[in-house]
Amino acid sequence: MISTSTIERIETERMVLERLRLDHGPEQLRLLLDRRVNATLWPQARPPTAADVLDGLAAKAQHWDLHGFGMWLLRDRETGEMVGRGGLQYTYTAGLHDVEAGWAIVPERWGQGLATELAHACVGVGFDHVGLRQIVAFTLPTNLASRRVMEKAGFEYEREIVHAGLPHVLYRRRRGGP
Repeated sequence: MISTSTIERIETERMVLERLRLDHGPEQLRLLLDRRVNATLWPQARPPTAADVLDGLAAKAQHWDLHGFGMWLLRDRETGEMVGRGGLQYTYTAGLHDVEAGWAIVPERWGQGLATELAHACVGVGFDHVGLRQIVAFTLPTNLASRRVMEKAGFEYEREIVHAGLPHVLYRRRRGGP
């Protein structure tokens, strides 16, 4: 269940999701420079640099300005500690323009269901507030944890694709689905 008066700040059962901003740079660096996290998110052979992460953050902040929705910084409701990043964003993959749901959780909190909680929030916001008809999610075929999150949030496997030069699996959730 989510509560919202604006999609720039959402509260779920255990998290507060706040619009990703440039001043979240230090927290994003800590998350996205962690080799365990970027192993499934970074499409290049070399690890990301701080400049790569900050450039990506600027693009995600601009996405909010252009589209009125985007990625959130995820905070633990009780402690205020950053626990990840995720949300909705336009993507071009598999020859299609879609809105994707994505997530990255700090490794210390893996296995606690936070990504699934976020995926459900993405679906709710995407369909109920943004008015989307469908949302995609994709990951490397070997990322079984992320695939399980997609399935728990009602996404259905569609097909194998190539994204950023690497094999991925594409899942899709249509409005009115599970």
